[in-house]
Amino acid sequence: MSYSNINKSTNFFDTLLYTGDGSATQSISGLSFQPDFTWIKSREATHDHYSWDAVRTNKKGLEPSDNSAERTPTLGSFDNDGFTFASADGFYNDASNYVAWNWKANGAGSANTDGTINSTVSANTTSGFSIVTYTGTGSSATVGHGLGVAPAFITVKRLDTTDSWQTYHKTLGAGKFMQLNGTDAEATNNNRFGGTEPTTTVFSIGTDTGVNASGGTYVAYCWAEKTGYCKVGSYVANNSTNGNFIYTGHKPTFFLLKAYTGGSASSRNWLLYDNKRNGRNSSTSGYENRSLRPNNGDTEASASGYYIDILSNGVKLRSNSGELNTSGETYLYVSIGQTMVGTNNVAATAR
Repeated sequence: MSYSNINKSTNFFDTLLYTGDGSATQSISGLSFQPDFTWIKSREATHDHYSWDAVRTNKKGLEPSDNSAERTPTLGSFDNDGFTFASADGFYNDASNYVAWNWKANGAGSANTDGTINSTVSANTTSGFSIVTYTGTGSSATVGHGLGVAPAFITVKRLDTTDSWQTYHKTLGAGKFMQLNGTDAEATNNNRFGGTEPTTTVFSIGTDTGVNASGGTYVAYCWAEKTGYCKVGSYVANNSTNGNFIYTGHKPTFFLLKAYTGGSASSRNWLLYDNKRNGRNSSTSGYENRSLRPNNGDTEASASGYYIDILSNGVKLRSNSGELNTSGETYLYVSIGQTMVGTNNVAATAR
């Protein structure tokens, strides 16, 4: 059984569900913290995903499912228990249902000189999440991340032009990468993360324009593993409706996965689950834990049928869909969740 120093995971990450009202200043509340990174998706409309963070003070949006540069509309504010929009937009508040995933970092951030490139870093060392902004040099470099432990999952987005989200996962290693907004398999290239694993202070970047063009501006989101709260790993699928059990050491409240080796592009979508949408552990259509796809604007309905059970200590695959359970295929995952038992001795239960 995993024990954790994080007694209440919802002080660091939580999911909100809301219905848009089409107003320019709609406020969304219900968190126990002021978020520093918010990622939103319409559940019913084929809009791209949308996100903001507290370090980029212009509060312009980014689209995790797209390679667009940062753009308006902007966010109005991050509030004590949620956020307020600055305008009305179908991406995040027309008259339909939405999901918002929210993380706490450490506000607007501060200067970090640990790397060969200076950065601005907002880091929560307790939960292992940081937001990093920097300006590229065009030469191989290192960038400070502020976590005090090596990050296991990093995704980098260029802000001033159209480059894809270049993504590091510890299972792939720094000599390979994937793209958050794509369906490609893993690719071998040291020009993204320099072929050098992240350290307790910095991550490395190569010379690809997606991570380090001279004068280019960038944001990186970094997650480190934390016992009982955040687990980053992989599994080899068996193509059975009585599929793999994936031990995380916590009850997942956010579970992201993707095939990264063989298969066709159509079977290599990213899939994202949480503990707030839909209903329960079930393989009955309409009741199942339903996914969204971070690499496109698909609705929940178009990503149904990819069943998982959310358990007190991990995930059980209940579908033989190629997107999560092709025999012999290897999948990576990132899981954030509620501690099984923390120092407050409150046990998690299955969904």
